[in-house]
Amino acid sequence: MARPLGSLVLVVGPSGVGKDTLIAGARHALGNDKRFVFVRRLVTRPTSIESEDHDSLDAETFRQMEAAGRFALSWDAHNLRYALPLSLDTDLALGKTVVANVSRHVVSEALDKYPSCAVVLISAEISCRAERLTRRGRESADQITARLARESAPVPSGVTPVIIDNSGLLAIGVTAFVMALRTIAAQE
Repeated sequence: MARPLGSLVLVVGPSGVGKDTLIAGARHALGNDKRFVFVRRLVTRPTSIESEDHDSLDAETFRQMEAAGRFALSWDAHNLRYALPLSLDTDLALGKTVVANVSRHVVSEALDKYPSCAVVLISAEISCRAERLTRRGRESADQITARLARESAPVPSGVTPVIIDNSGLLAIGVTAFVMALRTIAAQE
């Protein structure tokens, strides 16, 4: 009897909503639950303490790996290249619930490639996002204003995401996210 495939959980939302923070909180809360795997993205940005949790690649290495088919998914966003490692295919084959922070621009491709996908959309009030982006310190005030003014790409039609408002206390956001992940895992 074949083992059922796991689920790929695509975590999306505009910059500053706290996707990485919620993922880190869930990783900690679910650390002993072997059903869950939290994927580190590969990004063409240097690794830094103030930045998101990721593995860095230079642009040429990224291009070579992509051409060689070494990524499960890849996309462009904010003048950077992003990818998820092929290891997520193994984790899904082992029946795991794989959690990944992705751009909404890659959701359609992911849904086509992975039949068991769930989308979790993280939101937050614009004032919270502005404060978080300012604290992050990667962009000027004008760049933050422009980022906040941009309309986020919609989730593809036919997809009903789980929506989590992360405007309040971190513990509330993490709890809601962990509950959503447990619900998704139970449906496998």
